[in-house]
Amino acid sequence: MALLDHLKELKNRLFKSALAVIAGTVVGFIVYQPLLAALIKPIKDLNNSGGRLAALNFDGVASSFDLMVQVSIFLGVIIASPVWIYQLWAFIVPGLHKKERRLALSFVAAAVPLFVAGVLLAWFVLPNAVRVLTEFTPEGGSNFISADIYLAFVIRLLLAFGIAFLIPVVLVGLNLAGIIKGQQLVKSWRITIFLVCLFAAMAAPGADAMSMFYLAVPMLLLFFAAIGLCLLNDKRRARRQAKVAEETEATADVATSSADLDKL
Repeated sequence: MALLDHLKELKNRLFKSALAVIAGTVVGFIVYQPLLAALIKPIKDLNNSGGRLAALNFDGVASSFDLMVQVSIFLGVIIASPVWIYQLWAFIVPGLHKKERRLALSFVAAAVPLFVAGVLLAWFVLPNAVRVLTEFTPEGGSNFISADIYLAFVIRLLLAFGIAFLIPVVLVGLNLAGIIKGQQLVKSWRITIFLVCLFAAMAAPGADAMSMFYLAVPMLLLFFAAIGLCLLNDKRRARRQAKVAEETEATADVATSSADLDKL
């Protein structure tokens, strides 16, 4: 297509994605109250543990409304993720070959559930993370947490887990593209384990280190599963290259017929 046609198609797909996000945001407004109650619950639970005083603080007249808008939009983006990811894929697909289309679709099909699984695991870890981080409050102190700061903390935690679960998918994609090989990942397994545990300790701290294992163990399993897929793909690629080389060598010494020479 011409450039203007590409821009027109991009505009249409962005419009469809925006409609999906708006619809998801409306759903976010509807479920905002129970969702906010679930978000605040870890803070309320602090009042029942250790005699500490904790509360979510709204430091402005419109702060509560701003929080509702931010939470609803964030939830709308998550709800509409299958739509805008598909629109992005559909915009790129016409420029890909048939095999590349299958790879792109497989990447999207694997990325969405893994990202959602990471977000759900972060939601499970959130109460423990809030409890541990507020334990550093000096004796006699109180935790009056700003709503904006708390929301930013929750979003960072959810995104950290979601993106962490996407890294193995990216590794497989790089291997399919021929950028990295499975043997390279196997050789760096020690540094991989160290980096995964370090990331898990920073993203999900816990008093008994259990929250770290909640993130580290699934990540390590996904990493080693990705390494296995990369090794299988390398073997498949090597067999295909060997077959092409054999066919080329078999036909290299065959004389060209006079009829083919006349055509040339």
